[in-house]
Amino acid sequence: MNTTIQQPSLTQRDKAVNWHPYTQMKTADNAIPIVKGEGIYLFDNEGKKYMDVVSSWWVTLHGHSHPYIAQRIFEQLTTLEQVIFAGFTHEPAIQLSENLLQLLPVNQKKVFYSDNGSTAVEVALKMCIQYAHNQENKKTKILAFKNAYHGDTFGAMSVSGKSFWTKPFESMLFEVIFIDTPNAGNLNDLQSQIRELADEVACFIYEPLVQGAAGMLMYDPEDLSNLMKYCRELGILMIQDEVFTGFGRTGKLFAANYLTEQPDIMCFSKGLTGGTIPMGITTCSNEIYNAFWSDDKHKTLFHGHSFTANPLACTASLASMELLLKENTQMNINRITQQHSEFIKSLIVHPQVENARQVGTILAFDFKTGHGTSYFNEIGKKLYNDFLQRGIIMRPLGNVIYLVPPYCITSEELDFVYQNIMEVLDQFNE
Repeated sequence: MNTTIQQPSLTQRDKAVNWHPYTQMKTADNAIPIVKGEGIYLFDNEGKKYMDVVSSWWVTLHGHSHPYIAQRIFEQLTTLEQVIFAGFTHEPAIQLSENLLQLLPVNQKKVFYSDNGSTAVEVALKMCIQYAHNQENKKTKILAFKNAYHGDTFGAMSVSGKSFWTKPFESMLFEVIFIDTPNAGNLNDLQSQIRELADEVACFIYEPLVQGAAGMLMYDPEDLSNLMKYCRELGILMIQDEVFTGFGRTGKLFAANYLTEQPDIMCFSKGLTGGTIPMGITTCSNEIYNAFWSDDKHKTLFHGHSFTANPLACTASLASMELLLKENTQMNINRITQQHSEFIKSLIVHPQVENARQVGTILAFDFKTGHGTSYFNEIGKKLYNDFLQRGIIMRPLGNVIYLVPPYCITSEELDFVYQNIMEVLDQFNE
């Protein structure tokens, strides 16, 4: 008699215990068990491979399981894996801060470590509010763009655009003044609006050039620079959220490289460690730092995380940054940017496409539905599954399709993705 007991599958085990992000668990398809990653590919438990052209939520810069980053993490793991960062320090944190600050606008002088993009934003907001408080200034209001997304913790939600995501918590979010993204036609109106509130505004937080989660909404760097210059003249601190746009995504190292003005504070995460380990960074100017530099302990920035400046995450970031600055990586970024630019020429004439757009390695377009764009558009799920069947991981934002590939993707692989995009679009046009 065969008494073999069949073991539950990874899918069954997952469904029994896990609650996945941004997922309505009752109606969701089963999660695909991934057992291996290599380069731009992820492999499931049945051996099927998928091209990860969204960099696993925009974090994977150099491809999965990069051997150089893995080796550096391993070496650090056998030396020092963790130490409290209050009262202690270590070489990877010092080196990472030194290296990063050399690449940022010259006014960025200090680094504060946390553990993800949302917390990097929380730190930035607290810096600005307490900056005013430490100087006995009553500025408490915050300025942000409509359609913004800065994270899912309460402060980050407060400065994100109001939506179905934040509706259950509306009464618990602090007051924020939301304005339109700038353009040549509305800049004067925006300046007037800001001028009336300037005495109460502690800071202005924004995603530079691209509002990612809102649907890859893009706007002009010159208009942002003009708005930043005006905020500077009014004494409004500026927080530049480069969690998504940092580390080459826009075609330059940072979106800051497109701007003529400098922010007071910058936020980083996602590609910071090359997508290997969670980490967040908030940098600031000496002006911000000096407002906390005091004999009065009450002026301390009372914020911290258990894994602040974790040596493994710092080491991963150092390794990723080394790879990013290599000539071949920069050439790859330029090549992807150029290939996107060529592909857009085909996209813009397709009857199923609206508003094809690009900044650097970020390519996006709206799938034409006749009803505008929406995160909850049901076409997103169909498009997601159509691409999955073709071995391509895309995660449309409703009817917005986008590409944010790892920099190691080859020209041939990118052409394969383009070809499949056109084939999927053609199916709806038959």
